[in-house]
Amino acid sequence: MTKTKTSSGNFFEDFRVGQAIDHATPRTVTEGDVALYTALYGPRFAVQSSDELARRLGFPRAPVDDLLAFHLVFGKTVPDVSLNAVANLGYADGVFGVPVYPGDTLSTHSTVIGLKENSNGKTGVVWVRSVGANQRGEVVLSYARWVMVQKRDASAPAPAAVTPELPRAVPVERLSVPEGMRLGEYDFTAGGAPHKWGDYAVGERIDHVDGMTLEESEHQLATRLYQNTAKVHFDQRLADQGRFKRRLVYGGHVISLARGLSFNGLSNAFRIAALHAGAHANPTFAGDTLYAWSEVLERQEIPGRKDVGALRLRLVAVKNEPAARFPYKNAEGKYEDAVVLDLDYTALVPR
Repeated sequence: MTKTKTSSGNFFEDFRVGQAIDHATPRTVTEGDVALYTALYGPRFAVQSSDELARRLGFPRAPVDDLLAFHLVFGKTVPDVSLNAVANLGYADGVFGVPVYPGDTLSTHSTVIGLKENSNGKTGVVWVRSVGANQRGEVVLSYARWVMVQKRDASAPAPAAVTPELPRAVPVERLSVPEGMRLGEYDFTAGGAPHKWGDYAVGERIDHVDGMTLEESEHQLATRLYQNTAKVHFDQRLADQGRFKRRLVYGGHVISLARGLSFNGLSNAFRIAALHAGAHANPTFAGDTLYAWSEVLERQEIPGRKDVGALRLRLVAVKNEPAARFPYKNAEGKYEDAVVLDLDYTALVPR
């Protein structure tokens, strides 16, 4: 009898609370990755674009975009956690650690922290804590996420439900300021705008104005760049059997597009320090045009630092209509159909 050597991925009943997973395929980050990421999303944050400016600020060279690091860490988890996912549901308690540079090798380890079968008996929600580290064992990112995963057998007994308690926000004391970073030498002309941390007001909303249309080839190229193998992004035959009849765009692709658009208004918010919460409110597909707006939720001082402050921001991406009216939730508290992303994060900004 021949046994298969291929893997169909984990289904909901394969997970156990406390289960530890060392994900395969460590990834060495290259300058090619950085160039392709720039081609896909067009980010213009100066510190990630200029070795010379980065060195003046205390970095050894330009760090890679924080979301490129996020996607590479995330991508490692997909074959084990979300290969059979119906949808990625949210993120929380994300802390970005040491910067990532070309030449660093990233690996990811996850721990299952929660499980709950859905009422339909066909799917369940899996919560994991994933930690990405470089070749020196330094943490570059730690975050929790939860994902809806199919069951292999609807008749399989449900595990005891465990719903983890996750903080609503990462406290400022846990934010990581890169060692040696000194923003007193920050060049606002190179940054693209004069706006400092103190120029932003809590409650201020910023329409990022520009739009970007999702392309089929680009979202699949991007997802392969991160070695994300989730079937819902690639397999049209499988999609034909589903609700939408179309391949879903990887939610991280939407995050990076929205972050790139946010440069117009937040050009000096160059470093992502924390990811408090995130929801993919509605699906996106090739052909959708994305716009974005941001709201300043909180302005925080960083203990012991006078050169840098933290802005807690809500980044909202909307599809197929401009963001000028700031579409968000309706009177019942449900997301409008145009809203595809609601991301609560903290960025570091020069003072």
